[in-house]
Amino acid sequence: MILGGGPNRIGQGIEFDYCCCQASFAMRELGIESIMVNSNPETVSTDYDTSDVLFFEPLTTEDVLNICDRMQPDGVIVQFGGQTPLNLAKGLEAAGVPIVGTSPSMIDAAEDREKFVQILQKLGLEQPPNGSASDVEGARVIAARIGYPILVRPSYVLGGRAMELCYEESQLIRYMTEAVDVSPDHPVLIDKFLEDAIEVDVDAISDGETTLVGGVMEHIEEAGVHSGDSACALPPYSLPQPVIDEIKQATYALARELEVRGLMNIQFAVKKDDSRISKHTVYILEVNPRASRTSPFVSKATGLSLARMAAKIMAGVTLAEQRQTREVWPTHTSVKESVFPFNRFAGVDIILGPEMKSTGEVMGIDRDFPAAFAKSQIAAGTDMVREGRVFISMAGRHKEPMIEPVRQLKAMGFKILSTSGTAGALKRAGIDVDVVKKVQEGRPNLLDYMANGDVQFIFNTPSGKGSRTDEGRIRAAAVLYGVPCVTTLPGCLAMVRAIEYMQKHSQPQVRALQDWMSEMG
Repeated sequence: MILGGGPNRIGQGIEFDYCCCQASFAMRELGIESIMVNSNPETVSTDYDTSDVLFFEPLTTEDVLNICDRMQPDGVIVQFGGQTPLNLAKGLEAAGVPIVGTSPSMIDAAEDREKFVQILQKLGLEQPPNGSASDVEGARVIAARIGYPILVRPSYVLGGRAMELCYEESQLIRYMTEAVDVSPDHPVLIDKFLEDAIEVDVDAISDGETTLVGGVMEHIEEAGVHSGDSACALPPYSLPQPVIDEIKQATYALARELEVRGLMNIQFAVKKDDSRISKHTVYILEVNPRASRTSPFVSKATGLSLARMAAKIMAGVTLAEQRQTREVWPTHTSVKESVFPFNRFAGVDIILGPEMKSTGEVMGIDRDFPAAFAKSQIAAGTDMVREGRVFISMAGRHKEPMIEPVRQLKAMGFKILSTSGTAGALKRAGIDVDVVKKVQEGRPNLLDYMANGDVQFIFNTPSGKGSRTDEGRIRAAAVLYGVPCVTTLPGCLAMVRAIEYMQKHSQPQVRALQDWMSEMG
């Protein structure tokens, strides 16, 4: 029996449905009858011919136990439907239902903060300083111990809902008193926020003997942006090999310790200890002993159907018996980009953060990162113009790193517009820039430029959040007028490289996915 992801909602949709379908196809290949339990009419998993038997029922312990009583399955797979079926695992096991794959006790060990800390300490792996609090005073004590900024989140939600960054105590107190329902049963999790760290996602598969890293994905947005909203590149485009090797070794160790049978996803953060990435610390942010929203992307980028392989492992077929004991490292680059519904919500601020906002994703593939990133932007609906004006307004610590990319834009023939602060930093670096009035300083300001179609790109990293701020009005207007607006420093740097690629290539190369895979052997 395969448990699906339930009704569609932000943060839980097609990725898990893909995994459930692949599991059903794998069972058919092995000659094993499969039962699908799901209640989502918009998914392929609930098509009548995907599985042998379909129960269109709610994903609750009681409903699933009723089906088990009737069908008497040899085993139940909970790994492929996201958090919803995982939440049922312990209750089903207690009722005597056999859970195949990673055991519910190990799933619990990865999710229980105290147990997980013990596992990381045993393995000698780093984790950002953290704690949990069930009242305001407890939260203040933990925040004082680990230091601001901090990431706060309830321990009982999906998709990063109600997750916030707090830079000072007043924000924390407001969050604890107004934003969430806090109790001993529902503590708030508090983590040290790693500023300017590179986030890395790893999807891996294990049969208990062999563990394979399916893909190492470097996020383009810095840590703190929800992984479902962040663009990412496979293989990594800036991480040196020693960092990748360290990440792989941590993955093998965690798969062994958690006795993973099937898929697992790990989120890492790589923090530079100085200006050179060669000196770094690799932190473990989270481990999910299940399929993740990146599983379909990794499978498409590498040609290995991880979910299908994992389902066969749960049915008792080892990786060696599947003739899959070699890790695939693509010779091409694949970039996953998120698609957002901002154009349907007039006036909304488009800043990305810990709470997931995307409603879909697209993918670009090419020989190198700039080309693949450019393709992903076109697929997501960004108008990749090759000339015109770029407006640049960077938060204080982002001004210096942006100087050389702006120099590149000038060399490509773009005109640069900035408000006084950023313009001053650029002029001191010898870059010619036109100063634009801030919105409150009068007209003509950037809103007028956008209304007249005189701005082609906006690079704006936030120093204030919310639609009432000057920046917020600019970002909301960018959505209204269809001007691409990049709000993170790594995103700005990647976009400059993509624009440079588009200038040199009038039309991106179109190539079948099968042709890319055949190159890898």
